[in-house]
Amino acid sequence: MSNANVRDMTKGSPMKLLLLFTLPVLLGNVFQQLYNMVDTIIVGRCLGYQALAAVGTTGSLNFLVLGFANGLTSGFSVMVAQRFGAKDEEGLKKAEASAVTLCIGFTVLLTIFSVLTARPLLKLIHTPDDIIGDAVTYISIIYAGIAATIMYNLLACFLRAVGDSKSPLYFLIISSVLNIILDIVLIRYAGLGVAGAALATVISQLVSGLLCLCYIWKKYPILHLSKEAFKAPVAMYRRHLNIGLPMAFQFCITAIGTVVVQGALNLFGTEKIAAFTAASKAEQLVTQPAVTFGVAMANYSGQNLGAGRTDRIKEGVAKCTVLTLTCAVISMVILFLFGAPLTKLFLTAEEMDAAVLGDILASAKMYLRQAALFFPFLNMIFVYRNVLQGIGRSFMPLMGGVFELITRLAASFLLPGILGFRGICLAGPLAWISAAVPLGIAYYYLQKRNFYLPDGGK
Repeated sequence: MSNANVRDMTKGSPMKLLLLFTLPVLLGNVFQQLYNMVDTIIVGRCLGYQALAAVGTTGSLNFLVLGFANGLTSGFSVMVAQRFGAKDEEGLKKAEASAVTLCIGFTVLLTIFSVLTARPLLKLIHTPDDIIGDAVTYISIIYAGIAATIMYNLLACFLRAVGDSKSPLYFLIISSVLNIILDIVLIRYAGLGVAGAALATVISQLVSGLLCLCYIWKKYPILHLSKEAFKAPVAMYRRHLNIGLPMAFQFCITAIGTVVVQGALNLFGTEKIAAFTAASKAEQLVTQPAVTFGVAMANYSGQNLGAGRTDRIKEGVAKCTVLTLTCAVISMVILFLFGAPLTKLFLTAEEMDAAVLGDILASAKMYLRQAALFFPFLNMIFVYRNVLQGIGRSFMPLMGGVFELITRLAASFLLPGILGFRGICLAGPLAWISAAVPLGIAYYYLQKRNFYLPDGGK
């Protein structure tokens, strides 16, 4: 199992391991968010705030489908990390092969379902008439490229499962640069509008997936698959689904909440949608450190569980809690100081009515400042949820998602009528609290029992 980029996380300082693993993943996530931001900035500045709102209103539906896919790929890599930690190469290959088989089937189903339901769902969430055409065009192309997204996510998860967080970073950097170039070419020069933005995203995602595949084939014999590897026992497929489906549904449940919030937001009109879109992009950028520490903890806990080192899981969570809460404070400060300038990047002020511009900026500022105050709860969700998933306890994160959904639903139906747009801004933070608390309780409950395994052992 030797490779220069493979990192065995069952030995050495947990703090050092988490930081070394996290930094490349963080850079990759930041690059991914940056090219998503640039994608949105180019749309807003080249096509106007209506196009910005059209792309923004698809975000929750995008998260609903691609979040489900991301949950599957993350869940299907858990057993790979555990077999790697247990030094079981044959089991690792069979876990990998069965994950690939399952992903092919889910890719076909998700693509068909999402493309057929795109327009009806956009109508269901009250997408304004002046932007629904662009919204349908954009999300339909994204959905048609689901195969590229799943391909990259699964292969990147396999690399991270064996401790290599650097290689996916390099491919994301290439993909990010390509996406920006394609955005400019397809939107500004080819005149394809929002369709150009969607095509740029799909093409760049496909390139990053192919790069991962070529790299694995060249550098990782441990991840090479043979016909024998695909003869995995039925129990392994069942185990994948037992871990992956709850993780996917957890994303899906969270996404349903964001879809409901989007539906409530759409009733406030195109300007508020544009403000929410721009502010959300800024929020996603500054919260990437917490997201990345979650990825690190999933792989760290999976490897250490496989090696029987539950003591190291406890130590790793303690160290990661300090790191992620520190990141929460830093993220707060960034948004309070630079939230307004970040929002302005998405708009072409000289071509907009002053009143419209003022309304968009004021609404975005309100959203960012309210959300920032609750970042400690959001950041701890990533720690607890990913540790529980890494040790195979997917049901508990799923229930955390249920609590989050219930809170978003209640907030979306009750608060806008009382607080207006401010009520929409509070839906997310209140949902973070409702998820973080039960996840924390579940983690410490298991910690006191030395992390019982799903099969009843220790």
